[in-house]
Amino acid sequence: MIFRTFMPEALAEARAAAAEGEVPVGAVVVAGDAVIASGRNRTLTDRDPTAHAEIVALRAAARRFGTERLGGCDLWVTLEPCPMCAGAISLARLRRVYYGAADPKGGAVESGVRLFASPTCHHVPEVYSGIAAGEAGDLLKAFFRDRR
Repeated sequence: MIFRTFMPEALAEARAAAAEGEVPVGAVVVAGDAVIASGRNRTLTDRDPTAHAEIVALRAAARRFGTERLGGCDLWVTLEPCPMCAGAISLARLRRVYYGAADPKGGAVESGVRLFASPTCHHVPEVYSGIAAGEAGDLLKAFFRDRR
């Protein structure tokens, strides 16, 4: 069986976010072997604190399918999801989450509050971490280094 990674598409979204002055985080929602929605951080552009890459991608996928339940879909994201995004992932009933760089300060999957390990979490996706973590982390480090 050949495993296809969709992290290059998520990284392209992260680079586009950086080019727009946003924190470089990108995400794609995949159904089968196709990207069905993508998103990148848009909090500054949209003046919306909830416009994280994952939320933008999940909203687009839900609109495309006409449902808030995305059980057969996977999410690829360049940074470990925060508590808000982890909650949305659970509510969307995503099958799997693949993420790049860990976020020890703001992450909520394998760092911080570990939302999916909570007994009150309604749905727990399979989680795969560290995919292209070096490249994803380098994008973030370069972005913040250039801002200082």
